[in-house]
Amino acid sequence: MVTLADELARQQRSISVAEFFEKNKHLLGFDSPTRGIITTIKEAVDNALDACEEARVLPDVFVGIKRTGSEVFRITVEDNGPGIIPAQVPFVFGKLLYGSRFHQIRQSRGQQGIGISAAVLYAQLTTGLPTLVISRTGPDNPASRFLLQININTNEPEVVEQSEVEWDRTHGTRVQIEFKSSMAAKKRLLEYLKYTSVVNPHARIRVELDDETYLFERVSDEVIACPQAIKPHPHGIEIGQLMRMLGTEGGSCGEFLVENFTRIGKKTAEEICRNAGIPPATPAASLTPAEQKRLLGAMQGVKVPAPPTQTCLSPIGEELITRGLEKEFQMDFVRSRTRPSSVYSGHPFLVEAAIGYGGKLPPDGNAQILRFANRVPLLYQQGACAITGCVAGVSWKNYNVSQAGLPTGPLLILVHVASTHVPFTSESKDAIAAIPEIEREVTLVLQELGRELKTYLSRRDKNRLQEDRARAVCSIIPEIAAKVAEIVDLPVPDTSAIEGRIMRKVVVKKMSRDGRVRLEVKNYTSQPGALTIYDISPDSGEGSDPKPAIVTELDGEHTKVWHVEIEPGGAWSAEYFGAGGGSLEIRGMPPEHVVVVDLDAQ
Repeated sequence: MVTLADELARQQRSISVAEFFEKNKHLLGFDSPTRGIITTIKEAVDNALDACEEARVLPDVFVGIKRTGSEVFRITVEDNGPGIIPAQVPFVFGKLLYGSRFHQIRQSRGQQGIGISAAVLYAQLTTGLPTLVISRTGPDNPASRFLLQININTNEPEVVEQSEVEWDRTHGTRVQIEFKSSMAAKKRLLEYLKYTSVVNPHARIRVELDDETYLFERVSDEVIACPQAIKPHPHGIEIGQLMRMLGTEGGSCGEFLVENFTRIGKKTAEEICRNAGIPPATPAASLTPAEQKRLLGAMQGVKVPAPPTQTCLSPIGEELITRGLEKEFQMDFVRSRTRPSSVYSGHPFLVEAAIGYGGKLPPDGNAQILRFANRVPLLYQQGACAITGCVAGVSWKNYNVSQAGLPTGPLLILVHVASTHVPFTSESKDAIAAIPEIEREVTLVLQELGRELKTYLSRRDKNRLQEDRARAVCSIIPEIAAKVAEIVDLPVPDTSAIEGRIMRKVVVKKMSRDGRVRLEVKNYTSQPGALTIYDISPDSGEGSDPKPAIVTELDGEHTKVWHVEIEPGGAWSAEYFGAGGGSLEIRGMPPEHVVVVDLDAQ
């Protein structure tokens, strides 16, 4: 007699990793066609940047997005990295949970070996088309071309076609994937590439989206040092991992501790063994489960220095973060900070952050929050991320910034967490979990930047008051002098001496009359000055006398630059055709010694 239990038993079967993710693709960031295109490009670009850094070359990455059908898009990502040997290409792109970084303890964009093979799987599911891969490892080696698919039942790659082809690159990899999607998230896609450029200032990313081309140029020609792997820290392992390591060890317990863990020397190993009640000479593989548990307790109880971070982490750096933001965002104020490295559960990490204010940032609404983990933008699940929680937890009103949960106003906040093990909330790697140690570091760096922002805003308000007074002086006194001269029937006197006694600063004036814009600089101080004048407006500066040293154009705004050296009591002026308006920025002298007056802005 066949029972229900027998019937249920016949229905039981194992499934492969590929089959699991086929039915749970949302876990990998492929939960919608709109998001699928961004996730695919993200995974391919991450691999490209990692490969270039390992090869110590400046990344040149090409991203192509082309519609081939009503709902089908062809994604192409090409890099100048070291390439992949032909024997490994099928496994890198056609086998889930296959990679070189999973067992390495170092900062890396991808660690799970899922990302790019998941994109291949997604293409298979939506179009049934294989993925094209071309790779070349050097000028003396031919380029190998593959058409690949994944066997869902076995999670093994299937090579549909393989050949050698001509390729103009001497080394690198090109992957081409076609799947169903939409371009509803075009803006979000360009934002991802823009943000990637900000935190990877050494990379050049060229994008072709249908008939449009975008270039995110590098701002640094310095090749960053690729993080080096370190041994696990005794405070960062669990009993299962320890048991597995002990099972393959052929030496003594003391030797096992010294050779397999960072920051453990001979004396520390002896202390751990003593606390665990295990002689150091005991064969490691012979420990009983009870002894293994005692050993783990002793390892986590002994005082051991934090793991080394100089080699396994690769921070962006304050200067490059600032330059990256200034390249992509026009702001009046930018500051960045890198916190000292720290540790959670034996995993080293550090936090970097930046804050920007004013300029062309939206004046209303919540602040723009840019979240990054290991140089990768986090675009989704902002509300579930510990970074967002920390931003909301700071009392921004103490720093003269409005707040309604999140800070509001023309504000940009960037936070980058670099770690050997970023604690993501899910496999899609969209949000960072609420780890107290990480939250503490994020909060501290935001508070530090908040204090700098407060100083800037206070100084700005003070300067505005000074400028209002200066504007009044520069406009009212000459008018009074002209009226008095008219009444007493005498020539209009020179009022610059009176202005000088009131100002005692370098005064920069801008005014427009009858289709001409005039800039005037007067030095009322006792010291010579070397100024750089940035005049930003829709006016091109045509007919300028003297001519600007530099003229650039961006989004209809022309930046005209003059370099001016002016002696005490001296004056300088320039005129050009235009309507005026815009803004005037002065560099080269301390802000407290300069007053900028736009006489058209009364």
